[in-house]
Amino acid sequence: MTIRLFRPCFFAGWFYPKALFRIKTTEKILCLTFDDGPDPATTPELLDILDQYHVKAIFFCNGQAAEKYPFLVEKIKEEGHIAGNHGFAHANGWKTNTEDYCEDVNHASRFLPGSYFRPPYGRITYSQYKLLCKKFKIVFWDLMAYDFDPDFGAARSLLVLRRKVRNGSLIVLHDRPGSSSNTLLSEFLDSAIKNGYRFVLP
Repeated sequence: MTIRLFRPCFFAGWFYPKALFRIKTTEKILCLTFDDGPDPATTPELLDILDQYHVKAIFFCNGQAAEKYPFLVEKIKEEGHIAGNHGFAHANGWKTNTEDYCEDVNHASRFLPGSYFRPPYGRITYSQYKLLCKKFKIVFWDLMAYDFDPDFGAARSLLVLRRKVRNGSLIVLHDRPGSSSNTLLSEFLDSAIKNGYRFVLP
C-alpha cells in the first residue's frame, strides 16, 4: 500500500528554519506553485487558466526545460508570475553530494536568475541547505495534492485540495504532461475563491 503524505513532516521546519513551508497569516490567503515546467504541452494552458482567475503563481522551473524553452520562461514572467529555480537536472539531494548538488542549482540559475529555489522531490541535505540558503529563499510546501501521480487521479487530488487547504497554505502542483493539474485547476480555483480565499505571492 502506498503511503502518501500531503504535508511535510512536522520536524522539517526544525531542520530547515529559514525555509518557507507556509505563509504565516490568519487571513484566507493561499500561494500556488507549479513544479517541473516549462513545457509547451502544459504551461500555456495553465497560464490561460490563471489569467482567467487573475491568480499569480510561482513556477519552479527545471533548468534543462528553461534552457530548451526560454520563450515559456519569459511568458511566465511577462504575465506577472515568478519563475523559480528547481535545479538543472532535477537532482535528488539525498543521492547527490553537496558540491554537485549546489553546482546543479547554480547552473540552473543561468536560465532562472531569481531568488526562489525548491528542492526537487523536496529532498535536500542539511549541508546543501546551509550553502544554498545564503543565496536562495528555499521553498517547500504545506500541501501536496499528488497531481503528478496517475494512480491517484484528478478527482482525488481535487478532493485533497478542497479538504486540506488552510490559511497560508503553500500548494504544489505540477506543470508537465501526465499531471492532472490542467484538469483540476479551474475547479479548485473556483472553489477556493467562492470560499473566500485569495491567492498571493510570498
